[in-house]
Amino acid sequence: MTRPGLTAILVLSALFLTAIGSAWKGTTSQSRQFRELPGARPSHQFPLGTDDLGRDRLARLLFATGISLGLATAAALVATLLAAIAGGAAGYFGGWWDKCTVQVIDLLLSLPWFFLLLAARAVLPLNAPPLASLVLTYGLLSALGWAGPARVVRAGTRRLRDSEFALQAGAQGCGPLRILWRHVIPNLKPVLLAQIWTTVPVFILSEANLGLLGLSAGEPYPTWGNLLRELQNPFSIRLEAFAPLAVILITVACFKLATPREELPI
Repeated sequence: MTRPGLTAILVLSALFLTAIGSAWKGTTSQSRQFRELPGARPSHQFPLGTDDLGRDRLARLLFATGISLGLATAAALVATLLAAIAGGAAGYFGGWWDKCTVQVIDLLLSLPWFFLLLAARAVLPLNAPPLASLVLTYGLLSALGWAGPARVVRAGTRRLRDSEFALQAGAQGCGPLRILWRHVIPNLKPVLLAQIWTTVPVFILSEANLGLLGLSAGEPYPTWGNLLRELQNPFSIRLEAFAPLAVILITVACFKLATPREELPI
């Protein structure tokens, strides 16, 4: 791995560990209101100040970092698993399954991603509990975000299904499903790993857009998206309100630098 990639991984690890450590330590709850200090300026007690409700901006940002990074990664893993199942089966078995899968993939990729996500999220309950809203948001990202990785997995599977090791496994009596999951898919690890690293920042930005529109998680759980809603009022924007945006940009850049560059078998 290159030095910039290693540095990016260290920065991402530091961000996530700091967020988890802050939540575990619990010195200042992200939902605690300091009613005597609403809209306070940055100070030693509150490095990023407080919001209009007197809540510590830094505590909320760290809590949102843990939620957004953790759930975006989990959603990317689920989307990649769906891509491995659909794309792997389509590429290996071919026939009608391949045709149907390709048509679904082409349909999902031809539609505007953000508007499709926006429409799907808008029809779901907006008054759902905060935890359920989080699950709905990231579950929706997984359900709509598997098409791109599935196309890549399908291409890799089509190439590997006629390889020597796959043919040898078939000659020794291995069934098609066993060959696919024990021999073909494991050899697509570089492809799957690259898809995870490229999907996480897409999900982070998608949730940020939904949160900016008020369609992500609600109180008391902050995410990077709903923290950005403070920027909607141009007359009351303060410099510290850009902190979530800066963290998002740093995170997305780190994922870009850390994406594996190994030669893929497709």
